[in-house]
Amino acid sequence: MDNSKILSKVPELTLIFWLVKIFATTLGETAGDALSMSAGLGYLASTAVFCSVFVVALTLQLRAERFNAWIYWLCMVATTTLGTTLADFADRSLGIGYAGGVTLLLSLLLLSLWVWQRSLGSVAIESLGSLKAQGFYWVTILFSQTLGTALGDWTADTAGLGYSGSALIFASLLLVIALAYFFTQISRTLLFWAAFILTRPLGAVVGDFLDKPISSGGLELSRYSASAALIVLMVACLCLFKQRAAVRAH
Repeated sequence: MDNSKILSKVPELTLIFWLVKIFATTLGETAGDALSMSAGLGYLASTAVFCSVFVVALTLQLRAERFNAWIYWLCMVATTTLGTTLADFADRSLGIGYAGGVTLLLSLLLLSLWVWQRSLGSVAIESLGSLKAQGFYWVTILFSQTLGTALGDWTADTAGLGYSGSALIFASLLLVIALAYFFTQISRTLLFWAAFILTRPLGAVVGDFLDKPISSGGLELSRYSASAALIVLMVACLCLFKQRAAVRAH
């Protein structure tokens, strides 16, 4: 290995990364709903459970000396499940609605990116060298995952696009970003965060499509079986396609 390369504790951005990310965001929706709705714990208690899981996973991630795909994706799934119940609690239990939830969470996400940029000079994943940068990274991810749930619910329900219509919209936007990556000189960091944020509402509406009632436009699959199938798909990807650590700037 080239000793001049300093490895990060996040995976390099490949097609498998984005595929597993979509599986993880979809799993966040089905597993979050399984605990809060199917198991009957409610949004607040489920948020407390997933918050505990996130704290443990994040501790493991921050303490790891090098990139570990299993720890990284455990932490990522923890943000998606926590984001699901946290957004549902804010939107429904607190009564601020989808539009209010999207506005609040988008503001928090942009504020996190702004403070990160002002503090460290870069929000690129290549700059994740310090513990502080990694902290900003995971806080920003948590805000983006929570925003994605609210945004997915807003487009599917309030905007009336339905689950399949919303999935088509978000998938199309991701395709536009992919084309911009290959055929334009737009900032790679900007495109990364745009794609990263949009994979969450895509996963949210796909998750809802899988487990919501047929009368509401879903397939009415068991949330438990859908979650189990998504876990199997993630594990298969991680076993079959070895992920390497991204190279960070130094």
